[in-house]
Amino acid sequence: MSKLTDLPKRILIGRALRSDKLGETLLPKRIALPVFASDPLSSVAYAPGEVLLVLSVAGVSAYHFSPWIAAAVVVLMFTVVASYRQNVRAYPSGGGDYEVATTNLGPKAGLTVASALLVDYVLTVAVSISSGVENLGSAIPFVVEHKTFCAIGAIVLLTLMNLRGVKESGKLFAIPTYLFVAGVFLMILWGAFRGLILGDTMHAPTSDFEIKPEHEGLAGFALVFLLLRAFSSGCAALTGVEAISNGVPAFRKPKSRNAATTLALMGLLAVTMFCGIIGLALATDVKMAENPAADLIRDGVPVGADFTQDPVIAQVAEAVFGHGSFLFMALAAATALVLFLAANTAYNGFPLLGSILAQDRYLPRQLHTRGDRLAFSNGIVLLAGAAILLVWIYGADSTHLIQLYIVGVFVSFTLSQTGMVRHWNRLLVDVRDPARRRHMIRSRAINAFGAFFCGVVLVIVLATKFTHGAWVALLGMVIFYGTMTAIRKHYDRVAAEIAADETPADESVRPSRVHAIVLVSKLHRPTLRALAYAQLVRADQLEALSISVDPDETKALREDWERRAINVPLKILDSPYREVTRPVIEYVKGLRRQSPRDVISVYIPEYVVGHWYEHLLHNQSALRLKGRLLFTPGVMVTSVPYQLQSSEAAKKRARKRADWNAPGSVRRGPVERGHKEPNRKG
Repeated sequence: MSKLTDLPKRILIGRALRSDKLGETLLPKRIALPVFASDPLSSVAYAPGEVLLVLSVAGVSAYHFSPWIAAAVVVLMFTVVASYRQNVRAYPSGGGDYEVATTNLGPKAGLTVASALLVDYVLTVAVSISSGVENLGSAIPFVVEHKTFCAIGAIVLLTLMNLRGVKESGKLFAIPTYLFVAGVFLMILWGAFRGLILGDTMHAPTSDFEIKPEHEGLAGFALVFLLLRAFSSGCAALTGVEAISNGVPAFRKPKSRNAATTLALMGLLAVTMFCGIIGLALATDVKMAENPAADLIRDGVPVGADFTQDPVIAQVAEAVFGHGSFLFMALAAATALVLFLAANTAYNGFPLLGSILAQDRYLPRQLHTRGDRLAFSNGIVLLAGAAILLVWIYGADSTHLIQLYIVGVFVSFTLSQTGMVRHWNRLLVDVRDPARRRHMIRSRAINAFGAFFCGVVLVIVLATKFTHGAWVALLGMVIFYGTMTAIRKHYDRVAAEIAADETPADESVRPSRVHAIVLVSKLHRPTLRALAYAQLVRADQLEALSISVDPDETKALREDWERRAINVPLKILDSPYREVTRPVIEYVKGLRRQSPRDVISVYIPEYVVGHWYEHLLHNQSALRLKGRLLFTPGVMVTSVPYQLQSSEAAKKRARKRADWNAPGSVRRGPVERGHKEPNRKG
């Protein structure tokens, strides 16, 4: 079947790469920034809107709190970035939060962090793709009408792009990400120039609207709770920051320094864009509402269900550049595209983390293996499958999906920074150099403040978002935690069971005898080959075994056996119920009961065919027998192949693909070809 999929696979993801080409796939900082930071950079397209949406509950008068909320988000962003710069220097192996928590807080804390990150990566893909589809749907009605289908299609396309390799996908994503960043900065600078220098008055499309507050005159605890909820929504701007610490191995050398520089650049860009959009939204008098159809008032009348509420960034761009202008259209297109590509942060973080977890035996070992393009293909496919399931369940509705968001990331932030504090405490015990101690104490202070701040934010997020859907993310974390714990227990149990003892065990004691059995249905070439091979092995006792289902065929077999004078005894077992498998199994078990120290070696003739459909016509009894015999202790099963004529056609097809790298050849290693000796003239 792999031959049938070779050509489509090569067309979609390209030729396989050798293992020694891994260094060529490492990323420079200019490519690593859009690869690992596209999520936090693109979040400025919806995070400011989330802040204003929550504040609109108390009416437009609550908008004057938004600068303070933005300032709190900025402080949190700088704190997290400064903390993670310590992480990537101390733990450059790519384990990120998981490695920090496991090393310093123990395996349970590490597994909690891993569960939180895996859930958050899946949600990153689902939220980013759904948000991008909704932005695109404002211009193309077909996308809105088939939102779920389009979102799933986008996930499949993004998956194929990532299966081609990290570096190749990074080049594809770099241009749209940089165009988006440049467009937002141009909008901020031009808006500031128009407002501060030229003195122009800019109006957003909703500037003349009024907001009908759901709760008027909020004060005291209710107001504080609302502001905390708005702050937790604005913290969506921090999602994806941890991906760089998980992706340090993908950077070029010096890895830690390049990762730390990329982190700082990402934080500076994200903070500037976030604050700039919030400021322009207030300056252009943007109005947003959680229920725009009823709460947005135009000329004293609700706008109604037909009204489409554009994102904050779109309204600000229209006010600054003008509706329908080239720059407005270019920024709108770049925004929609970068929201799709924001999911790429998860496509690089999830497979790397999955590989490390698989190495630690918390996930299936297949996730540890690199694919043909030196990407962690199995992890990429697993992430895509989980995101598609989530998008299908929630109908690609970003409003509902975003409520599940950022819980996991702040769990990992908090535990990771707590682990870093313990890391510095442990090192400070043995360090006596004053300069190094001052550096470590400063780093510990940064991580301690990060742990405290992130812990406070985690409590706020849980308190304000739990009933809005955050419980689903917590449930996902529990499921991941339980699954990984069960997988680790299974691997540990198997390892203990198969470990070689220091003293000779039953498995290492040489069997007293080998009793060989050749299964016979008819006397033909495959049977004769199996008999010849079994005689060559020279077992202590050899016999042929046939099951009598048809008396006439059995009689013909016995006569032919005697006529050929085959010097191997033929034993025939009656099967009145026309079964083949059960009599063989019972006979073998009987031999084991008679002589427990004997090993039973069963030889099964099998056909080698050249077409997939021929497998359906042959070897079915052999497969059933092997499946049953595998569970019988002390029994060895040997398949004796006989190549039919059709197998030659398969060999010819294989020769035509001799120059191709077989699927998985990167994992097996390169195949050495023999060199022809030069002709010598006599």
